[in-house]
Amino acid sequence: METMTFPRYSPDDIISYLRSHILEGAEARNLVKGDVFGNTKLDILHLIYMRILQKVYGIRPEHFFMMPVNVDIMYPQIYEGFLPVCNLYIHMEHLLPMCRINDFQIADILNPKTKRTVRFLSGILNFVNFQEFRREVYLELQLNYKSAMEKHQQLEAANREAAMKLEKMNTVPVEHQAEVKQLTESIRELEQLLRQDYRRKQTALQEVISQKKTDIAESTRKLNELKVTMATLKEEQEQLKSKIVESPEELKNSKELMKETVKKLKRSKQEVIEKYEGYRDLVEVLPSCQLEVQSYQKKMEGHGANVERLASILSEVRNLEDQIESAQVELKKAKTDEMSLKRMVTAKHERLSTAEIKIKKMREDVEQHKCTVPEHFNKVQEKRGAVYDKVMAIRKEIKQMKGEIEQLKEDAEEKAMKAKEIHLIWKAILEKCHESLLKAVKSYAASRAEKADEIRRGLFSIQSSGSSS
Repeated sequence: METMTFPRYSPDDIISYLRSHILEGAEARNLVKGDVFGNTKLDILHLIYMRILQKVYGIRPEHFFMMPVNVDIMYPQIYEGFLPVCNLYIHMEHLLPMCRINDFQIADILNPKTKRTVRFLSGILNFVNFQEFRREVYLELQLNYKSAMEKHQQLEAANREAAMKLEKMNTVPVEHQAEVKQLTESIRELEQLLRQDYRRKQTALQEVISQKKTDIAESTRKLNELKVTMATLKEEQEQLKSKIVESPEELKNSKELMKETVKKLKRSKQEVIEKYEGYRDLVEVLPSCQLEVQSYQKKMEGHGANVERLASILSEVRNLEDQIESAQVELKKAKTDEMSLKRMVTAKHERLSTAEIKIKKMREDVEQHKCTVPEHFNKVQEKRGAVYDKVMAIRKEIKQMKGEIEQLKEDAEEKAMKAKEIHLIWKAILEKCHESLLKAVKSYAASRAEKADEIRRGLFSIQSSGSSS
């Protein structure tokens, strides 16, 4: 037991601490070192222990002189002088294990030793200092917990208000519902018109493409025929050169005629090739236009009733119309349809421009509100997280303190059982003493009566001998 978990104080330090923190008034002024250490005065030491218990547990002085009512005591007068010492020992036996002192005995109250008293008081003073320090921390944590709970309630109220405001902003006001409904109906009408115009233009474009394909097939057929004729003419020319022998003039004329025919054939061939290349370019351009038209159709089918994507879809429609215009420069029949479609689209755009301006303004206001609300909500969540961490730490400490309190209660119950056993032992001892005293009194009375009889008989014999003489 020499290796302690608390510092060992000197007697002077213990006396000064008792004067300044434990005792008050005349008790502190009259306390000297010799009353506690050296020639110990039991009443002073008992007073110090009582004041310490009063400070730690809040036990009032009259509790040390009260008889327990849950125990049947035959002769309570015997306990009058021993009762304060017994109660003091029971309470000290509960206190000192918390101070890491487990060898406290009743002899340390009835016949204290200086070294053991110094060790006991050192452990008690260390525990009192620790209790004062933890009490301040506990009160601070309690105040922080209370303020944190208030802030938590305020943040929850603010969170509810923000949720209500957000729900209010997401819902369409009653005064704007008619306008929004009218806008959606106009958008649906515009989509139907665009689909109808697209189908009509697609059919016309497919007819033009089929016509161009037939023209290209005809031109390729003619080109192939011309190639065949040229090959036959060349063969005939070679045969004629080998068979016919003419005069130089006729040969020269025939050569010139042949050259002219060859030049005509070359010119016709070049024209056919140019036409073929033009038709081929058209054929190559038309599938790309068709693919773009198909992508436009897919985009139009996936458009739906989304007002926010209306501007982007309209810009894609304009781009596709420009592409269709550039593809239909050579297709004169489709120009009138394109112009009529543009006029219809521009008329619809003019009808929707005012509505788009109003929707854009309302959307900007809603987005601004939505941007401010999440920022405020994030700040609230951060503060709430910090408060929650503090609350959880406080709850953890409270749980630990509750565990310590439960442990202390268990220790107190064990000590109470021990005190009860000691009480029963003392009661049995006192009953035995009482019985032995009664027996002694009876035996003493009997011996006293016998001795009185003997004395009487002796006196009577003496008196009888004196009278006979």
